[in-house]
Amino acid sequence: MPDVTGPDPAPGALSRRRVLTGLALAPVVLVALPGCSAMADDGPDPLVALADAARADAALAAAVVAAEPGLAERVDPLRDARTAHAAALDAEVARQAGDPAPASAPAPAPAGPPVPADAGLPALRSAVEASAAAAAGAALDLPVERAGLVASVSACCATYAAVLG
Repeated sequence: MPDVTGPDPAPGALSRRRVLTGLALAPVVLVALPGCSAMADDGPDPLVALADAARADAALAAAVVAAEPGLAERVDPLRDARTAHAAALDAEVARQAGDPAPASAPAPAPAGPPVPADAGLPALRSAVEASAAAAAGAALDLPVERAGLVASVSACCATYAAVLG
């Protein structure tokens, strides 16, 4: 029977089989590579800024309640949620950094300067809306295991902003 495969390729030359195998594996490699860059140190962890914003929102909420105690029933749950967000974000930053436990979180910021009663709630709503937008934007660039936490923070902030509206 005659040889139908043709001559053997020269050593080091690419055979059709090697080219087809390489083309078949290319999508797998291209999908895997971005995951490698997600672990690279591209600067400060974006969750640090989100945790700082959570602490600032909690402090602003406390200042609003101090200025107008009648708002405590509406604002205290937001303050508690933003305090919990800061703790959860700090814990995730520590986990990502390889720390077994987060360093003790900074104490909540003091209530700050008095907030005029007529400006307090709108300022708080605006701050929480900004936090929701920042978290939503950050979630788009995070690995899936971190995006869920940040998206949850964003949704919570957006909901509180609507409730305060």
